Amino acid sequence: MFGIYQQSTLRIEIDATMAQLRHGLTQPDQLRQWLWPQQFSESFKAPLGVGQTFSSYVGPIQIDHTVDECSDNAIRFLLHRGVDGFHEWYWGDGWVQSRLEGVSTLPLNIAQATSLLRLQLFMAMQNRQSKETP
Repeated sequence: MFGIYQQSTLRIEIDATMAQLRHGLTQPDQLRQWLWPQQFSESFKAPLGVGQTFSSYVGPIQIDHTVDECSDNAIRFLLHRGVDGFHEWYWGDGWVQSRLEGVSTLPLNIAQATSLLRLQLFMAMQNRQSKETP
Protein backbone atom coordinates (compact mmCIF):
# COMPACT_ATOMS: atom_id res chain seq x y z
CA MET A 1 0.00 0.00 0.00
CA PHE A 2 1.29 3.43 -0.93
CA GLY A 3 0.71 6.34 1.38
CA ILE A 4 1.62 7.73 4.74
CA TYR A 5 1.18 5.99 8.09
CA GLN A 6 -1.31 8.04 10.07
CA GLN A 7 -2.84 7.66 13.51
CA SER A 8 -5.36 9.74 15.37
CA THR A 9 -7.57 9.42 18.44
CA LEU A 10 -10.36 11.92 19.00
CA ARG A 11 -12.95 12.02 21.77
CA ILE A 12 -15.86 14.44 21.96
CA GLU A 13 -18.84 15.12 24.15
CA ILE A 14 -22.09 14.35 22.42
CA ASP A 15 -25.70 14.84 23.50
CA ALA A 16 -26.72 11.18 23.30
CA THR A 17 -27.17 8.15 25.50
CA MET A 18 -25.06 5.03 25.19
CA ALA A 19 -28.01 3.26 23.53
CA GLN A 20 -28.49 6.07 20.98
CA LEU A 21 -24.80 6.02 20.12
CA ARG A 22 -24.77 2.23 19.78
CA HIS A 23 -27.69 2.48 17.36
CA GLY A 24 -26.08 5.33 15.42
CA LEU A 25 -22.72 3.54 15.13
CA THR A 26 -23.83 -0.05 14.46
CA GLN A 27 -26.96 0.24 12.30
CA PRO A 28 -26.34 0.63 8.56
CA ASP A 29 -29.45 2.77 8.01
CA GLN A 30 -28.18 5.25 10.61
CA LEU A 31 -24.56 5.16 9.40
CA ARG A 32 -25.66 5.88 5.83
CA GLN A 33 -27.39 9.06 6.99
CA TRP A 34 -24.59 10.71 8.92
CA LEU A 35 -21.67 9.39 6.84
CA TRP A 36 -23.10 10.84 3.63
CA PRO A 37 -21.66 11.42 0.98
CA GLN A 38 -19.77 8.18 1.62
CA GLN A 39 -21.49 5.35 -0.28
CA PHE A 40 -21.76 1.70 0.78
CA SER A 41 -21.94 -1.64 -1.01
CA GLU A 42 -25.08 -3.81 -1.03
CA SER A 43 -23.47 -6.13 1.56
CA PHE A 44 -23.73 -3.33 4.16
CA LYS A 45 -26.77 -4.67 6.01
CA ALA A 46 -28.08 -4.93 9.55
CA PRO A 47 -27.21 -6.28 11.93
CA LEU A 48 -23.49 -5.56 11.80
CA GLY A 49 -21.65 -8.50 13.30
CA VAL A 50 -18.14 -9.85 13.70
CA GLY A 51 -16.82 -11.17 10.40
CA GLN A 52 -19.19 -9.13 8.22
CA THR A 53 -17.52 -7.48 5.23
CA PHE A 54 -18.62 -4.55 3.10
CA SER A 55 -17.11 -1.75 1.05
CA SER A 56 -17.48 2.00 1.19
CA TYR A 57 -16.62 4.53 -1.47
CA VAL A 58 -15.27 8.03 -1.10
CA GLY A 59 -15.57 9.22 -4.67
CA PRO A 60 -13.64 6.69 -6.76
CA ILE A 61 -11.70 5.31 -3.77
CA GLN A 62 -12.90 1.98 -2.39
CA ILE A 63 -12.31 1.04 1.25
CA ASP A 64 -13.03 -2.55 2.30
CA HIS A 65 -14.23 -3.10 5.88
CA THR A 66 -14.35 -6.20 8.06
CA VAL A 67 -16.14 -6.01 11.41
CA ASP A 68 -13.50 -7.25 13.85
CA GLU A 69 -15.28 -6.47 17.12
CA CYS A 70 -18.82 -5.44 18.00
CA SER A 71 -20.10 -4.98 21.56
CA ASP A 72 -22.49 -2.77 23.53
CA ASN A 73 -19.98 0.08 23.66
CA ALA A 74 -17.47 -0.53 20.84
CA ILE A 75 -17.07 -1.49 17.21
CA ARG A 76 -13.82 -2.08 15.33
CA PHE A 77 -13.36 -2.25 11.57
CA LEU A 78 -10.30 -3.64 9.82
CA LEU A 79 -9.70 -1.56 6.68
CA HIS A 80 -8.15 -2.54 3.34
CA ARG A 81 -7.60 -0.98 -0.12
CA GLY A 82 -7.94 2.82 0.17
CA VAL A 83 -6.84 2.58 3.80
CA ASP A 84 -4.82 -0.30 5.26
CA GLY A 85 -5.41 -0.24 9.00
CA PHE A 86 -8.30 -0.10 11.45
CA HIS A 87 -10.98 2.21 12.81
CA GLU A 88 -12.28 1.74 16.36
CA TRP A 89 -15.26 3.46 17.92
CA TYR A 90 -15.96 3.51 21.68
CA TRP A 91 -18.89 5.26 23.35
CA GLY A 92 -20.77 5.85 26.58
CA ASP A 93 -23.41 8.24 27.89
CA GLY A 94 -22.48 11.67 26.55
CA TRP A 95 -19.24 10.82 24.74
CA VAL A 96 -17.77 9.06 21.73
CA GLN A 97 -14.16 8.25 20.85
CA SER A 98 -12.73 7.37 17.46
CA ARG A 99 -9.30 5.81 16.96
CA LEU A 100 -8.02 5.50 13.41
CA GLU A 101 -4.70 4.06 12.28
CA GLY A 102 -3.59 3.20 8.80
CA VAL A 103 -1.56 3.76 5.69
CA SER A 104 -3.30 5.86 3.05
CA THR A 105 -2.90 8.72 0.65
CA LEU A 106 -6.18 10.13 2.05
CA PRO A 107 -6.01 12.74 4.86
CA LEU A 108 -7.40 10.45 7.57
CA ASN A 109 -7.40 12.95 10.44
CA ILE A 110 -9.56 15.40 8.48
CA ALA A 111 -12.01 12.63 7.54
CA GLN A 112 -12.11 11.44 11.15
CA ALA A 113 -12.79 14.90 12.59
CA THR A 114 -15.47 15.54 9.98
CA SER A 115 -17.14 12.20 10.77
CA LEU A 116 -17.25 12.99 14.49
CA LEU A 117 -18.79 16.40 13.85
CA ARG A 118 -21.36 14.89 11.49
CA LEU A 119 -22.27 12.28 14.13
CA GLN A 120 -22.60 15.02 16.75
CA LEU A 121 -24.95 17.02 14.49
CA PHE A 122 -26.92 13.90 13.54
CA MET A 123 -27.51 13.00 17.19
CA ALA A 124 -28.53 16.58 18.01
CA MET A 125 -31.07 16.50 15.16
CA GLN A 126 -32.39 13.10 16.31
CA ASN A 127 -32.85 14.43 19.85
CA ARG A 128 -34.57 17.59 18.61
CA GLN A 129 -36.97 15.56 16.45
CA SER A 130 -37.82 13.17 19.30
CA LYS A 131 -38.63 16.12 21.59
CA GLU A 132 -40.88 17.71 18.95
CA THR A 133 -42.80 14.49 18.28
CA PRO A 134 -45.61 14.06 20.83
